[in-house]
Amino acid sequence: MSPSRREPAQGGPPLAQPLTPPSAGRAAAYLGLFVLGAVVGLAGALLQAAWFPGGLLLALAGSAGLFLGGARAARSRGGAVAGAAGWLIAVMLLTASRPEGDFLFAAGGGSYLFLLGGMALAVICATLGRGR
Repeated sequence: MSPSRREPAQGGPPLAQPLTPPSAGRAAAYLGLFVLGAVVGLAGALLQAAWFPGGLLLALAGSAGLFLGGARAARSRGGAVAGAAGWLIAVMLLTASRPEGDFLFAAGGGSYLFLLGGMALAVICATLGRGR
């Protein structure tokens, strides 16, 4: 073996390790967290509008529980990101108005707090999750 070609150290820093695709079980868990994130986003959107101060707090607490619980269950930040991606896609689709003029989110303080608070919670929980 020539001195210029060295094998990577097995016990090196985590960022120096090569990336590998997730196993089938981990990919299924991420998909389940994505779907669960969409369901929590839909439920939170309906709940925060129906029962204002308490519903908003309950919806944000449920979102935070999903994001942080996903990170802890997957033992990586990917669990929080998968749930947050499903939540964000569901909530963004619900904010768009339809051609008939129907919409789910009214232009009110509670709706904006739910949108911005949920995004902030997703970033916080993904940051608190363990790295690889």
